[in-house]
Amino acid sequence: MATLQKIRSKGPLLVIVIGLALFAFIAGDAWKAIQPHQGRQDVGEINGEAISAEEYQNLLDEYTEVVKMSQNVSALNDDQLTYAKDQVWQTYINNKLIESEAEKLGLTVSDAEIQSVIEEGSHPLLMQTPFRNPQTGAFDKDMLKKFLVDYANMANMQLPAQYVEYYQQMGTFWNFIEKSLKQSLLAEKYQNLLAKSLISNPVSAEDAFAARTQQTDVLIAAIPYSSIADSTITITNDDIKALYKERKETYKQPIETRNIKYIDVLVSPSTQDRSDLLAEVTEYANQLAEAEDKAAFIRSTGSTVPFTGIAINKTVFPTDIAARIDSVTVGEVYGPYYNQADDSYNAMLVLGKETLADSIQFRQIQVIAENTEKTVALADSIYTALKGGADFVELAQKYGQTGESTWLTAANYEGASLDADNLKYIQTIVKSNKNEYTNLQIGQANVILQVLDKKALKEKYNVAAIKRPVEFSKETYNKAYNDFSQFVAQNTTLDQLVENAEESGYRLLERADFRNDEHMVGGVRNTREALKWVFEAEEGEVSPLYECGENNHLMVIALEKINPAGYRNINTVADMLRLDILKDKKAEKILAEINNANFDQVKAMENAVSDTVKHITFSAPAYISATHASEPVIGAFASKAEVNKTSAPIKGNSAVYVLQTINKENNAEEFNAKQEETTLSSMASRYASSFINDLYEKANVKDNRYIYF
Repeated sequence: MATLQKIRSKGPLLVIVIGLALFAFIAGDAWKAIQPHQGRQDVGEINGEAISAEEYQNLLDEYTEVVKMSQNVSALNDDQLTYAKDQVWQTYINNKLIESEAEKLGLTVSDAEIQSVIEEGSHPLLMQTPFRNPQTGAFDKDMLKKFLVDYANMANMQLPAQYVEYYQQMGTFWNFIEKSLKQSLLAEKYQNLLAKSLISNPVSAEDAFAARTQQTDVLIAAIPYSSIADSTITITNDDIKALYKERKETYKQPIETRNIKYIDVLVSPSTQDRSDLLAEVTEYANQLAEAEDKAAFIRSTGSTVPFTGIAINKTVFPTDIAARIDSVTVGEVYGPYYNQADDSYNAMLVLGKETLADSIQFRQIQVIAENTEKTVALADSIYTALKGGADFVELAQKYGQTGESTWLTAANYEGASLDADNLKYIQTIVKSNKNEYTNLQIGQANVILQVLDKKALKEKYNVAAIKRPVEFSKETYNKAYNDFSQFVAQNTTLDQLVENAEESGYRLLERADFRNDEHMVGGVRNTREALKWVFEAEEGEVSPLYECGENNHLMVIALEKINPAGYRNINTVADMLRLDILKDKKAEKILAEINNANFDQVKAMENAVSDTVKHITFSAPAYISATHASEPVIGAFASKAEVNKTSAPIKGNSAVYVLQTINKENNAEEFNAKQEETTLSSMASRYASSFINDLYEKANVKDNRYIYF
């Protein structure tokens, strides 16, 4: 029970916890209710094995619940949910790939190994659990064991329903961590097996040390490629074909992508919309001081700043409001005023300023009986006993609770929109004196509260604030929709969009290699239907008009090209190849011109540049200021060059170079073979971590989540 109370201290508002659990249940199952009741729906495939939408949804539900519990939030926002979808998918695929390879090799993770890791307590996954020592922050295996014992004996304990539910949630949470721990350990074993095959040895250690510590200073004379006009170089189709053939493997793409052109119309407020909103906020500002029920009035204004009647830290308010609070007299209405930073009109009334604790230590006994009458009677009895000197912890334990204290911090409630019960609960704790008992009725239950300590006294502000962002009106949206709809109806082909978009006042955007796992078209939210269209359309097709974003975007899309999985067509990379061929041909021309020239002759040539570059090492590319380029080849040649010797011409990234070595030396670092071999082993582990990409490609993974999610 002690463990439960420590875990519960993450979120002490019991009513909120219950509400969040209910929300999670509703949100988790919502998608299933709207899916067509037909056969199995698959979201992907790996090694020929289909992955059902139901299986993926279950994994997503499990992961999101764990994230919400870990972060003590009620729901994930759109960005967090998108990240969760990708994280669940990638983790599932990676685990399947590794499990398949591990099975071939006989690699397993035993229960004893998992227990050993838990006993050691240093694995990063364990640090993501609530089972951490409050003093040290380290994972506490004893806390975990205590919880698991309590959880196993839960059926024999007289616990309120809410506690049972929380135990079950924590049990699910730990099952997820334990499963993830096993998968993580198996992946580590497989990666270590690969890493150990990349052996470090004394010879490679000496080479690595020399590459890092041997430094060379050189004089450089260079003829930049830019000194030769592009028009003087001839590039044939055969040249492009030859280089494409040489590099063909680098142009292999594992999945299909698509090239699209699209118009994204962002609907913006009109001048009339701004004028109307200012008039509305002005009227609210005139009524603010006289409104009896401030909370109800603020809600009626549509303000984005909630009002609870609790004095809160100034920093919780939006920046523009916080900056003005101290200059406003209590009881005075300030505004309306415009804030450019968030494009809003604002007004506020400072109701009071008071000094309150930022952290409050309290304990509670929750009382629930068969009906309200019996609950009240039992609560009165407990309250009377406590007032008479009864031991709080003993009474709490009598009713299946710990009676342990917890801390309520301002961050738990400030800035939140609280319902009546939660507001009553918070206000009672905030306003109670130290060691005072309160018998508080909340809904169908009673809570006996006692405040034990208060810390961090701060000046806080009770402010009724009206903040209304400027938004477009229905009329403005309808006009934008009608204008764009007419344009789309008149331009039904890709060529027409290209020809007429700019003339009609629209900007035609384009995106190459668009993937179906990107979730959003053009970075605009709520474009899933548009994304589905992109991957179902044929080349040259134009989509219908989509209403998307936060109901503030209009979009039309044209599918320009389908790039199938496999080798990219030579035409799609021809421009890139042409640039490299151009550079190579210029290099050949320069090399022919300076073939027998010495350093001084090259330096004196027309268009030549010169530079002095010091401390060049083999392990790092040399940056040449004279050509504004990073040149790895210079480090390679300099490491082997002799002092006072001139190199042969060297073809670089941006010029042909001739080097004259003027100095070589080693830095002061001493060679440590063991340390160098350890570094090389670490590098080998990083190289080995790329194995998953090879497994992914061989497994022919198909990702069709966009159809359902």
